[in-house]
Amino acid sequence: MLEGETLADNREASLPVNALKSAGSTGDVTPAVMTVKLRVGGSGRRKAAFGALALALIGLGFYLFAGRSQEKAIDSVAVLPFVNGSQEPDLEYLSDGIGESLINSLAQLPHLSVKAHSTVFRYKGKEVEPQQVAAALSVQAILNGRVVQRGGDLTLYLSLVDGRSGNQLWGEQYHRKLTDLVTLQNEIARDVSEKLRVRLSGADTQRLAKNSTENVEAYQLYLKGLYVWNKHTQADLQKSIEYFNQALEKDPNYALAYFGLAACYSVLGNNYLPPNEAQPKARDYAAKALAIDDTLAEAHTAMGFIKMSYDWDRAGAEKESKRAQALDPNNGVAHQLYGDCLEVIGRFDEAKAERKRSLEIDPLSPAFNGVAGATFHFAGQYSEAIAQLEKAINLETHIYLSYQWLGQAYEQKRQYREAIETFQKGMTQAERHPQLIAALGHAYALAGERDKALKALAELREMAKRRYISPYLSAVVYVGLGDKEQAFTWLDKAYQDRSAPLLWLKVEPLFDPLRDDPRFQDLLRRIGL
Repeated sequence: MLEGETLADNREASLPVNALKSAGSTGDVTPAVMTVKLRVGGSGRRKAAFGALALALIGLGFYLFAGRSQEKAIDSVAVLPFVNGSQEPDLEYLSDGIGESLINSLAQLPHLSVKAHSTVFRYKGKEVEPQQVAAALSVQAILNGRVVQRGGDLTLYLSLVDGRSGNQLWGEQYHRKLTDLVTLQNEIARDVSEKLRVRLSGADTQRLAKNSTENVEAYQLYLKGLYVWNKHTQADLQKSIEYFNQALEKDPNYALAYFGLAACYSVLGNNYLPPNEAQPKARDYAAKALAIDDTLAEAHTAMGFIKMSYDWDRAGAEKESKRAQALDPNNGVAHQLYGDCLEVIGRFDEAKAERKRSLEIDPLSPAFNGVAGATFHFAGQYSEAIAQLEKAINLETHIYLSYQWLGQAYEQKRQYREAIETFQKGMTQAERHPQLIAALGHAYALAGERDKALKALAELREMAKRRYISPYLSAVVYVGLGDKEQAFTWLDKAYQDRSAPLLWLKVEPLFDPLRDDPRFQDLLRRIGL
């Protein structure tokens, strides 16, 4: 030691330097340790040494502050479909479900834009470049995941990628027991939000930490129901109902499972079952979900659609929509619901704004793109409707409604041959849906092919022997045929059934030939239009 030194003076100061990002850099800097060795002897040298150390610490503090101040929060992200690394088809529900649950959790954060499941799901099973996806979806970051289950063991691999450079910003492996699945969901939602550098309020933290159930078996059954639900056929909806009921057997207070039942019965009641048979069940299940958890945005949207389509309560539907939007700013379905409330009373500019907002959240949704086209149709902007609906069909060729609205837009332009060809294509590419059959019959009638229109009516009656067919569809064909008496007869039957399409009577151009009839005005009054 030098003269005048003490053991206390002869020491090393080790200062940790956190992982920093230099300006413009997206890669991680390897964590390091800055070691400042103090070997001071004598009071003058000691003061000089400590002065140098102080300057070094000030410089280090400035560097840390500057580096961190340049880190900007990522305000938009796309969570791509998680890969089923188990290579077992029966476990596909797990990888899909974990990814979708993460999307739903992150979507509740008010300062983060999260692309919806239906948009990112188009990338499932595809090898894609992160930069290309980020550019297509207008997001700053891409989150990839892979799920591997081996018996009771579960491994989740996550990777957060910069959308511009393609560099990995963060990666993590989670090794857990399958019994820890519920807590794992919360953990990854919290970790991802931290890595996105999203500032969380106390309420945000509570949202991420909230569990709808603590029962792992109930949660797995819910994920299975959700997986089947996304296929949207009648058989799959019935299977979803089975899974959601099984989940409730495991946990009778599982609000999300009640929401699942409400959604299933609502869709069945608008497509496959009499509304007055299915919709009251949907309403009861939505009410149960909200009684358990009034902060569940999905349940508010379900209740809103039931109030709109079955109760014909636009004010109630609007209230539910606003509540859902407040709870989940990234809920495109809530904006669709509010758009419907505006559209049916002819407030088209406001309805278009809601459609636009939905598409900002979920730009590749074929359903949202189709509904946006329908709004142009109801507003009398048929060329715009055709362009938008063709875009929707290019995104997905198996949705019959896009063909229906596209053909009807051609009809309004008196392009009957194009309309007929569109409806026929829809029955080939999508399904021989009764709404397409009715639309085709209407087009045949306008084109002067009466016999073919009557054949469409006969087919609807034959289908009605096997499944529910809304009386509204027969009215569509009869108004094309110019038979007002039959048209009103079937519209009244549709009213007795509380058929949802009646809500659009005020703006549906197909029924223009009936508008001057007092019976039509009376019907609008009874519906609340």
